[in-house]
Amino acid sequence: MPTILPYITLDTAPTPGHSIIWLHGLGADGEDFVPVTEEINLPVAVRYIFPHAPEQPVTINGGYIMRSWYDIVATDIGSRQDAAGVRASQLEIEKFIAREKERGILPANIFLAGFSQGGAIALHTGLRQAERLGGILALSTYLPLAETLKEEASSASKDTPIFMAHGRSDPIVPYTLGISSEEMLLQQGYQVEWHEYAMPHSLCQEEIRDIENWLTRCLNDN
Repeated sequence: MPTILPYITLDTAPTPGHSIIWLHGLGADGEDFVPVTEEINLPVAVRYIFPHAPEQPVTINGGYIMRSWYDIVATDIGSRQDAAGVRASQLEIEKFIAREKERGILPANIFLAGFSQGGAIALHTGLRQAERLGGILALSTYLPLAETLKEEASSASKDTPIFMAHGRSDPIVPYTLGISSEEMLLQQGYQVEWHEYAMPHSLCQEEIRDIENWLTRCLNDN
């Protein structure tokens, strides 16, 4: 098995049959969303996996080294994008997907989730899998390398459910960028459920309940 990134794991019960790989945002680490998932009650046993992004310089932060899924070179995050970094993180997350499949978890029972940068990687990676995943949670984020999706996406991914959520007063990942990403996905035939909240670049209790409800529906459908 190839070397994988360091990570935290949390099983909600013995021998889980579903896996949720949850990716943190810029400068955070895998610990960031452990408390959130402890507030989510699901109808089946789930293995949560929280990878730590690699440490690397981030241009927009003066080259400061921090955990980052890819470099951010400008405040307009949707324009000048670090394609090589995005694709490198895609390969890292695909190692986690492969390992869960080796453990006997069906692709349809594997979910990708992520916040901000992590959500961008969850979207980018999930839509390029040869087999349909259980779903993609994309929180306060956007679709990276959108111009390559039509050519690179798998036909199976068209059936992967997508939950997108955004704060209307987000100063980090603009609300308009989230909306335009959702519209692009809808235009290309993806199944997107959109939620928005009166919040900045964060999560709120209403959103956590909506995530719980959406995951429950997806888990019951599989």
